[in-house]
Amino acid sequence: MKLVTFNDGAGLNRVGYIDGDQVIELEVASAREFFERDRQVGETGNRYRLAQVRLRAPIVPKKFFHTAGNFREHHEDLARVNWSHPVNKGIVFFQNVDAIIGPDDPIVYPTQLTSELDYELEMAIVIGKPGKFFSAEQAVEHIGGYLVFNDITARDIQRNEMKSGVFSFSKAIDTFCPIGPYILTADEVDDPHDLDMELRVNGQVRQKSNTRKMSVSIPQLVAYHSPQVYSAGDLLTTGTVAGVAASTDDPFANYLKPGDVVEAEIEKLGILRNTVVSWRDAYGTEPPPADSWV
Repeated sequence: MKLVTFNDGAGLNRVGYIDGDQVIELEVASAREFFERDRQVGETGNRYRLAQVRLRAPIVPKKFFHTAGNFREHHEDLARVNWSHPVNKGIVFFQNVDAIIGPDDPIVYPTQLTSELDYELEMAIVIGKPGKFFSAEQAVEHIGGYLVFNDITARDIQRNEMKSGVFSFSKAIDTFCPIGPYILTADEVDDPHDLDMELRVNGQVRQKSNTRKMSVSIPQLVAYHSPQVYSAGDLLTTGTVAGVAASTDDPFANYLKPGDVVEAEIEKLGILRNTVVSWRDAYGTEPPPADSWV
């Protein structure tokens, strides 16, 4: 099932699934509730043409668990250009769920905070069943689906954060968390460890890899985070691949800028497309001054 949250233009967001060129509405208030009810929900009987609805962020989780350094190639890529600190596996932190945006929503560039706006293609795992302290063998029972995630990052802020070995603010700024376009339920993914991944900026390929290159398997990853306690509908990321702008020979030529169209794509999980916009274009004013105490 391709589970979506959508707006038909006439009311509140609704939940449904894509069937060909249509969206079939489900009798549930949110995608999180869909998993809380163990997918036991009926259809309302309402159908919409996919081309006529606006897809929103497919889910807003209660908790959003981050994993960094799970693709060795990302660490090696950054080490090659001597970028700040190592990004090895085992780095975990929380994402700000209020920073979530959906497909075709704008990424607002806060120039008062950063001049090094970067992209990171990642796959996110949807937790389908609550639980805690379980093994990798038990983890499969807790996986509800998968979706595309673009981990937008302010590299200049991140470098400062990494002096303490922790980073969060650099990735948690408003609109820095695009997800979508839909959740593909786990029953439709034969092997999540063999999916092609590609990120493009203005049509130019920047990142290209495959989920088979993860250092830690998905069941191991889900089990590792489980002591933090899962709720149904929580999200867990798998880390990014090689090719971020910061790892290129000329990062400032490749960092994102207003007007850039970013397409994050994972095989079977669809294309997540977002455009970077200036603060003025988003809000009609100049950006407010940034406050800093560091």
